Amino acid sequence: MKSEPVDVIVIGAGAAGVGVGVALRHAGIDNFAILDRFEVGASFRRWPAETRFITPSFPTNSIGMLDINSVALGVSPAYSMGVEHPTGAEYAAHLQGVAKFFELPVQAGIEVLRITRVGQDFRVDTAKETLRCKHVIWAAGEFQYPTTKLFPGSELCRHTATIPTYSSLAGDEFVIIGGYESGIDAAYHLALRGKPVQLLEKGCPWNDESSDPSVSLSTYSLERMRDTRFRENVELYPNCSVESVFHREGVYEVACADGRSVTTRSQPLLATGFAGSHKLVADLFQLRDDGFPLLNQHDESTITPGLFLCGPSVRHDEHVFCFIYKFRQRFAVVAKAIANSLGLPAEELEMYRKWGMYLDDLSCCGEECVC
Repeated sequence: MKSEPVDVIVIGAGAAGVGVGVALRHAGIDNFAILDRFEVGASFRRWPAETRFITPSFPTNSIGMLDINSVALGVSPAYSMGVEHPTGAEYAAHLQGVAKFFELPVQAGIEVLRITRVGQDFRVDTAKETLRCKHVIWAAGEFQYPTTKLFPGSELCRHTATIPTYSSLAGDEFVIIGGYESGIDAAYHLALRGKPVQLLEKGCPWNDESSDPSVSLSTYSLERMRDTRFRENVELYPNCSVESVFHREGVYEVACADGRSVTTRSQPLLATGFAGSHKLVADLFQLRDDGFPLLNQHDESTITPGLFLCGPSVRHDEHVFCFIYKFRQRFAVVAKAIANSLGLPAEELEMYRKWGMYLDDLSCCGEECVC
């Protein structure tokens, strides 16, 4: 990779990094690079083999809207793969195809160590060399950073993000801590194998009446919970906040705050979500009360000009952009802001308006989202 300054460096080559890379192309920006410490879509390839997208993919519809899991105009994982709910490996292959088609300048195997603002530019230190650029887009995602340190004894458990396939798990019965999407997914696939499962959840998302998919369970998960094998093998413990885990004489005891406890001889599984990569650059952002980066209307840091955020960590007021069809709405916002700073017209970004990706419009990001 060239050592002279580039206009933009994108950190991460997952859904956010590839998607915003395509938006940069549409904005007329060619002098940029996308860095990833592994490869395009690496986080998706690390999903358990059985895990699939909870959001469905469609080639298109009568009003020309994007596939819900698409990251760019004119492409669709449903069309290219013929799959409604892709696996992580399938979606990674789709992202690689998108990056190749749009000729994105992806540099794989580049580990970013630190980002420093120097005058009007940025210095990006990697394990191989030091790079310079005018703008940085942090799009490193979250799947590589599972949340594990939650209570005493959590180190005795295994996070579902580290499981290559549920068929490889040894044991006759299991305890799962966490009952949102990944917890239901793990319980379902173990139930298909006839394994008894006790699922402990601090809330009760399967009975949540909210229409916001950031809060309630997906229809895909609810359908699988109605499967006979799920009902026969999975025992639900709602409103059960885990307080500690102990391991004595080959038995794990999982204790809840309300006094309830369950035991298992198999290592308990954590389905407790992800910390998010934004914490790696927290010093470059002012933080909101919820710990997420505070952004201006262009998804730019309020204290480090030229540093932008893309992906599931984007927050605006009460809007949570945790799904691809949500955070992709912001790709054109970021690309347009950078193009304007470089003196480019970014005329092609007007296409995003026609495809439902509204520039500078937050009204479609909550329960009324049309994407």
